[in-house]
Amino acid sequence: MTTAVATTTTEARAIVYRTFGSQHGPITRLMSPGDLGEFLKPFVFLDLFGFDITGGRKGFGMHPHSGIATLTWLIEGDTQYEDTTGEQGVLPAGGVEWMRAGNGVWHDGAPAPETKRVQGFQLWVALPASEENAPAQSIYLSPSQVPSEGPARVLLGRYGAAQSPIPAPAPMNYLAVQLKDGEHWRYTPPAGHTVGWVAVSSGRLGTAAAGEPIGTGELAVFEESGAAIDFVGRGDTSFVLGSAVKHPHELVMGHYSVHTSKATLDQGEAEIRRIGARLREEGRLR
Repeated sequence: MTTAVATTTTEARAIVYRTFGSQHGPITRLMSPGDLGEFLKPFVFLDLFGFDITGGRKGFGMHPHSGIATLTWLIEGDTQYEDTTGEQGVLPAGGVEWMRAGNGVWHDGAPAPETKRVQGFQLWVALPASEENAPAQSIYLSPSQVPSEGPARVLLGRYGAAQSPIPAPAPMNYLAVQLKDGEHWRYTPPAGHTVGWVAVSSGRLGTAAAGEPIGTGELAVFEESGAAIDFVGRGDTSFVLGSAVKHPHELVMGHYSVHTSKATLDQGEAEIRRIGARLREEGRLR
């Protein structure tokens, strides 16, 4: 059968880089600020995590950030959360955690009781100068609060008539997409969104530009362009897609932080140390 993917090959938006990242136990690091983040900013970090819960509940531990926002898309398993904005609770599978670290925050996540397996993506977004030292803000969305348009759930930004309730810090979209075997989908980015990439969590994703489908656990980077991208599921396929106006600032990095200058980094890390000292006094750090 002739398809849109087959008939637009000569105009396909090229894939310029593909990677399966690096494995760290149950975590696959697909993007970091010091490598692909420099080319895909404001998207500067992406982990795909997935593990069975054995030997007791395990979590990430209380840890800090500043200068960025993190967005965790929970595909499978319920997770307990706590952060130093005062929020705590349980995020169910299909939910979203948005943590704008701003000037500094600490947060923790661990599988909820009775959860057998956890899978999801954690993304870091570099904040603009106007927000990198703003007060921390956390937003937790239940599955019913994540809007959808066609096969896409809108985690951040807007797609079609669906808009995320999370206020995006700059023009960007972050979508979670599910395609059935053989299902076709075209993504047309908004004007100015020249940054584009996808990462597959299950199945294999065909595109007009890929000779070999993008596999489970693989990230593919598209050339900087405003052109649409055609996809087709090879088997039932789930993936996330990011598109954005390119972040215009340098990435100045700390251990858990990304800022636009050394001065703003120093300010954020000073706040991290201040909050950390308080947590130690309260016995909340392991």
